[in-house]
Amino acid sequence: MANIFQKTETHNIFSWDNLGNIMEGRGDLGEEMPVLVYRLMQYTMLDVLTKAHGSEQANEYFRQAGFLAGVEFAKNTLDLKVDLDAFVANLQKALQDLKIGILRMEAFDAETGNLVMTVGQDLDCSGLPVTNENVCNYDEGFIAGILEAYTGKKYVVREVDCWASGDRVCRFKGEVVG
Repeated sequence: MANIFQKTETHNIFSWDNLGNIMEGRGDLGEEMPVLVYRLMQYTMLDVLTKAHGSEQANEYFRQAGFLAGVEFAKNTLDLKVDLDAFVANLQKALQDLKIGILRMEAFDAETGNLVMTVGQDLDCSGLPVTNENVCNYDEGFIAGILEAYTGKKYVVREVDCWASGDRVCRFKGEVVG
């Protein structure tokens, strides 16, 4: 007879399918929740990781998680076969529809693939107190994952302006590496 109390770790391995059927499970509450709840999870998790591994490593974990999310988000919600203009338009719509933020492409170098984009009303930081730091490490990874899924090229994305550093949009520079 199998032990019904045996612990399994399958919930710890990410799969898009493990996100479940949200409408079925949250029929009365729906798919949306306050940004406060998202940030409560995000910033308490960052605090625990920082205390356990230091700030630099915690931020890198957030970038890695964001990257995984970005790749899976792109593969499961975006058309990766369209031209760049259509892809950016689809991405802008998806991010706005999901209330993640308002994306604007500021610069794109067709020769190198390098780019600059902003995200206004960003889910992660818009409205935070000014601490003179860039805090959107998860977003750096998320954008890098989306870009890699679309282009097949490895990107390093870094935030150069942030609400928490006193700006009113988050600005990201993405560079193709390797």
